[in-house]
Amino acid sequence: MSKIKNLLAPVLFLVPQIFFAQYTDVINSNRPGETMSAYAVGKSVIQAEIGVYGIKEKHDLLDYDGSGFGTDITLRYGAFLEKLEFVLDLEYQAEHFNTPYTSYKKNNFRQTVLGAKYLIYDPFKNYEKTKNIYSYKANHRFDWHSLIPAVSVFAGANFVGADNPYSFSPQSSISPKIALITQNLFGDGRWVFVTNIIADYITTDYPSYGYVLTLTHGFNDKWSGFVENQGYKSDFYSDAIIRGGAAYLINPNLQVDASLSTNFKNTPSIFYGGVGVSWRYDASYKEKQMEFKADRKARKNDDNLKDPKDKKETDYQEQERKRKSKYE
Repeated sequence: MSKIKNLLAPVLFLVPQIFFAQYTDVINSNRPGETMSAYAVGKSVIQAEIGVYGIKEKHDLLDYDGSGFGTDITLRYGAFLEKLEFVLDLEYQAEHFNTPYTSYKKNNFRQTVLGAKYLIYDPFKNYEKTKNIYSYKANHRFDWHSLIPAVSVFAGANFVGADNPYSFSPQSSISPKIALITQNLFGDGRWVFVTNIIADYITTDYPSYGYVLTLTHGFNDKWSGFVENQGYKSDFYSDAIIRGGAAYLINPNLQVDASLSTNFKNTPSIFYGGVGVSWRYDASYKEKQMEFKADRKARKNDDNLKDPKDKKETDYQEQERKRKSKYE
């Protein structure tokens, strides 16, 4: 895998680098969008992505309006394999509703998901873009290899408690969630396009199927922006949402972001905005990386310390033994 220059410093979705690793020089955050990136955070890396948001709702048919706030927390941990990542995704929301006749409140976990993501195909593995030193045009023409996406799969479970007002059933339940994730890089990595195809609450009475499409652009080493379209459909609730926002990289392990979202209907109409932060702990990964480099350097030094005459003599003796064995 060629080492790709990181032009997307604060971008939501980054590319893998040397050693066939998922780890990147700067934090690889899924915020502030809703898509999962195809790449994992890296073996032994711990990452937290936390946000708060305010929400406004208005339903023309049922004649109510509401407002509230929520928080979402995603914990990511790379374990066992570079391509494998474990994910805990939590979202808690509290709202107050008014109708012509009454008012009421509801609050609970909108989402509790525990699962794992695995990269099954990386188009940059064993691929190196060749440079033509004689042609500027050849080096800057469209790279058709960028049309080949990285592909990952996610499998997990939804955990819903009893009497949850955001659930379609008063009963507690555990149901599967799966997703297919693709990711493309364009323009030397300045543009990133991610697709999630999702099947949720599969074994319940109201399974949900949806998609999320995210296009991200890195403006420089600190700033990036994104636009996103999300849609989901079930017999319980269906919607389509458009989202946009920006992220800023404070340091290689810390990113802040902000976003706005709205939908396209009035049953109900929804508008919400939020801010968030992503933080990464990668000390264990760096220690292992340094040990790996030290071992390689030690082996190289051992080879250099050997007497060239000894190596030549050993090689000659081995060749002589093989030659004699052919005739014995």
